[in-house]
Amino acid sequence: MAEAFQTLDIIEEITRNDGSTYKEIGNLLHNGQSEYAVEKGMIKKVRILKINIPHSTNVMKYEKFVNENFDIPTNIAIPEFIEWQRTPEMDAVVEKILAENKVS
Repeated sequence: MAEAFQTLDIIEEITRNDGSTYKEIGNLLHNGQSEYAVEKGMIKKVRILKINIPHSTNVMKYEKFVNENFDIPTNIAIPEFIEWQRTPEMDAVVEKILAENKVS
């Protein structure tokens, strides 16, 4: 079952199985799913870099993008880990969110 709208309020670093990393703007539900994905070998590692980030205009833009483009299950036991593929515009928004929160 998917939630109607997910509020994003944390910054995570996700390590793929190939060892490459990326930063994602998520929430505690997404983090729980990521932790489950680590346990099941879908990804290598996840760690929270910052929690309770301010709900800036950039965060609202990225939230809208994620909620409109991805089905976010409300259960932790996900069948597969889906990396949210961003557009170049959303890559720039995420970079602004990281800068706003002093996360490099």
